[in-house]
Amino acid sequence: MGGESYTGTMAVPPALSLWLALWGLAFLAGAGWQMRQAELWLAWGYVACALGGLVLLGWAWWGRDVWRLTVWALALAMLAFGTTGLRAHWRLAEALPAPLVAKEVVLTGVVASMPQAGPNGWRFVFEVEQASHGGQPVKVPTQVWLSWPRGLDGEALLAGPEQALQAGDRWRLPVRLRPPHGLMNPHGFDAELWMFERNLRAAGTVRSREAAPAVLLAQAVGFPIERARQAVRDAILLKVPNDAAAGVVAALTVGDQSAIGPEQWALFRDTGIAHLMSISGLHVTMFAWGAAVLVGALWCRSGRAMRFCATPLAAAWGGVALAALYALFAGGGVPAQRTVWMLLAVAAMRTSGLRWPTLLVLLAAAVVVVALDPWALLQPGFWLSFCAVGLLMVSQPAEPPSPTAGLWARWQAAVVSGVRTQAVATLGLAPLSLVFFHQISLLGFFANLVAIPLVTLVITPLALLGVLWSGAWAAAAACVQALLVALSPLAAWPWAVWNVPAAPAWAWVLGLMGSALVLLRLPWALRVSGGLLLVPLLWPPAPRPALGAAEVVVVDIGQGTAVLVRTRHHLLVYDTGPGYSPQVDAGGRVLLPLLRARGEAQQDVLMISHRDNDHAGGAATLMKSLPVISLRSSLEVGHPLLATPVPHTRCEAGQRWQWDGVAFEVLHPTPLGDTPAERPNALSCVLRIAPQQGPSVLLTGDIEAAQEAALVERLGPALRTDVLLVPHHGSRTSSTAAFLEAVQPKVAVVQAGYLSRYGHPAPDVMARYAAKGITVVRSDACGAYTWVANAPARCEREAQRRYWHHRMP
Repeated sequence: MGGESYTGTMAVPPALSLWLALWGLAFLAGAGWQMRQAELWLAWGYVACALGGLVLLGWAWWGRDVWRLTVWALALAMLAFGTTGLRAHWRLAEALPAPLVAKEVVLTGVVASMPQAGPNGWRFVFEVEQASHGGQPVKVPTQVWLSWPRGLDGEALLAGPEQALQAGDRWRLPVRLRPPHGLMNPHGFDAELWMFERNLRAAGTVRSREAAPAVLLAQAVGFPIERARQAVRDAILLKVPNDAAAGVVAALTVGDQSAIGPEQWALFRDTGIAHLMSISGLHVTMFAWGAAVLVGALWCRSGRAMRFCATPLAAAWGGVALAALYALFAGGGVPAQRTVWMLLAVAAMRTSGLRWPTLLVLLAAAVVVVALDPWALLQPGFWLSFCAVGLLMVSQPAEPPSPTAGLWARWQAAVVSGVRTQAVATLGLAPLSLVFFHQISLLGFFANLVAIPLVTLVITPLALLGVLWSGAWAAAAACVQALLVALSPLAAWPWAVWNVPAAPAWAWVLGLMGSALVLLRLPWALRVSGGLLLVPLLWPPAPRPALGAAEVVVVDIGQGTAVLVRTRHHLLVYDTGPGYSPQVDAGGRVLLPLLRARGEAQQDVLMISHRDNDHAGGAATLMKSLPVISLRSSLEVGHPLLATPVPHTRCEAGQRWQWDGVAFEVLHPTPLGDTPAERPNALSCVLRIAPQQGPSVLLTGDIEAAQEAALVERLGPALRTDVLLVPHHGSRTSSTAAFLEAVQPKVAVVQAGYLSRYGHPAPDVMARYAAKGITVVRSDACGAYTWVANAPARCEREAQRRYWHHRMP
């Protein structure tokens, strides 16, 4: 194993180091392979696998065969695979019973996490003590993820709590529960994995009303750490007048990342310092180092203490213990937990008295983390943090200053070392950033040179000192404001961020190999060749349909509509999904990451079918973030979206154009009789797409029965289309029998939210489709639905299925 060794009385033999490394990698591989399963085995299968691993371990321990060391690797892989599968079984066993899905249940329990306040209400973890439905006790998961909206869409039933929620309070809450279910799009955020990792096996919405009110039963009955965290967070938000600075200080003090606004997150992401704005491994490590220095300084003052335990060991273990308390106070997030276990493994190996190779220490820490939390392997932070430390270990170290060097020379050496460290981290982690996030900040190297010491050595210590003396928060906030002012011009630079399409697996492998070759202590010729291996990851191929064909992606957008239509050289975006709050919408949260992962540089046409929020809510963000060449819509004069400089054309029947052998035609609305006073649904832009190769598509917006009848009367058999986007999400106001008879689609796609509060799609409408033998694809069951030319269509939920994903009945 490369790198320096931890000091000790005796070195670990190189051969043993290699075997230990093989065993550690085998354990990680066994756990990782289990997470590739789409469905879990029966529990006894995992028991047999784990027991088989233990039997092999015993045989290899007592056996004398030369292959016994290899058998250890197989045994550890089997043990990791089996135990991970069993733990998954235990988590999934605590499921919400099907009869209770979307039913009102009265929960009695305690607010188990620091509530997160947003523009639409509160979100928090609720630990259930009792549950009842219809007056009868029922069993539900122990911990659930709840939202308490404030008048969502004007519903008086969702008025929000009369007082601020506090962690540790006991409530009786009327709640509608549902299984964990999130959007499923290519390269999108896996909300179901997020809940599975945190053992939240149901989500729900509080529905307090006069007939069944929410009742506060007792205050401060549990979760003292969460209560303390909330008290500190609330004090910061009260005492720091600048909201942007207060959010950053709160995030760095108690780990409440929701306190940072979307604009600040975008700034930090574009300048490459977002990793500093949460309780990261770097913060915990720095805290542990400072705590170890303090413990060592105090320990060496006591002769009795030093006779009991050597000062270096006392300092190491004291630093780990205090870092664990800090991580707990900061919310105990996965990065913080991972770092504490890594520090614990390092301290244990140092205590052994052996000289361990540093890379072996790092691998041992990774094994400890995965043994305790197998699903950490699926987190980008796991790989980024461990790879960053590993790269610093194996790269060429900077020359240390001479022991007789003066203060200026030592300062110069410290600056050179800091620049080198940042350069190694930036270059070495760039491939992983491209793999996980499909982008890197070209300014991240320079921004981090300033931000890392400022945030780590100044802002974070001041934020923590504020817990004891609140005046320190003002100083921390002033530093944050200065940092924001300095970063804003950098983020405004046109080339601040390098976005690339999602690369194929072979490009990942070449890129990671190239990064390692560039940074390892190798001849320059090999380092240059490593740089060449990075090219496929920096400029990956973006698949495009052939001339005459179109690729269509019906996005899993929840309750709303968004469709991408890609020809060989052009992109059309039809609708942009809903706005979730004044700060967050589907354009920024769902569509923009998807478009960037696909390598889309611009929208040739953005078509907004009509003004309703679930169709146009994400348009402003998308227009701001990705260039639009032409806007087509039925929006009325004076609509805010029309105030942009983008050329606008009002949808009118008869408009036609052709891209790359694919014909586009607007079928509705007609020029006569369309006035702003009409219902927005009636003005929906209806678009027909007819490729030379592959199925034709009819995108219908929210047209209703009257508009369907007009289309049938005017076009008749010319409406016939292979794939139909079901009008108005399957509402009873649409999909008339005459319309379906005229269109005669082979496939009908419904874009609707899971357990839609509007009841979409209506059962009688779905029966109408079934009676005509039309295959219906639902976005809530399928995820994103994609097809190109005559290739088989793809449901993202099935293609990327893992056992933690919800399967609809």
